[in-house]
Amino acid sequence: MQNTSLISWMAWTWPTAVFFIAIFLSIAAMGFWEYKVPGGGPRHGVFGLDTTRGDRLFISILGGCFIMLGWLGLASDSIWGGLLVGIVWMFFVFRWV
Repeated sequence: MQNTSLISWMAWTWPTAVFFIAIFLSIAAMGFWEYKVPGGGPRHGVFGLDTTRGDRLFISILGGCFIMLGWLGLASDSIWGGLLVGIVWMFFVFRWV
């Protein structure tokens, strides 16, 4: 019998699993926030879009993924810089978009 782990069925690494768990938890937290404090009506941001909290979460996650991929493509020696830029991007999106 092979030595199998919880994530071996998809050949994932632990950092990949943590990444997807973090996305799931952020969506769950956003759902809980919306349940506890309904509303969060559309807000007109710097990009000229009317966005809700869920829209801003989606934009920040998608943008963070592209930032990390770009960082890995341009400076693949360390991912910490890309993570820092992604966090700044998420703050920008939730504050001004």
